[in-house]
Amino acid sequence: MSVELNHMIVHARDNRESAEFFVALLQLGIAEEWGPFIAVALGNGVTLDFATIPADSITPQHYAFLISEEEFDAAYALIGRRGIEHYADPHRKQPGAINHNDGGRGVYFIDPAGHMMEFLTVPYGGWDS
Repeated sequence: MSVELNHMIVHARDNRESAEFFVALLQLGIAEEWGPFIAVALGNGVTLDFATIPADSITPQHYAFLISEEEFDAAYALIGRRGIEHYADPHRKQPGAINHNDGGRGVYFIDPAGHMMEFLTVPYGGWDS
């Protein structure tokens, strides 16, 4: 049996602000708006459905996105231009830096709702040979 992730609901203080923050960094578009959700489609068919909920009900999550080197260059440049605090590690002990794990690059930053976002160019453990 084949199992695929179809969508994830991402809690936000303001669904539009969070969705637009995300799509700007990765040069994506809003897929659709349906009810309380603003959907952003990813390259593998999964959508992130941003939903506004009360700020005190948001539990910060970690979302990691595997992107190309070119997408990383563009996103990291925008992170710099916007002055977004970013880190080479999830514990936020290496500010203003990126990591070079498994022969790729990675960066961590916080989105407007307080979620830890990660962009990486090579999956952990490297590419299968």
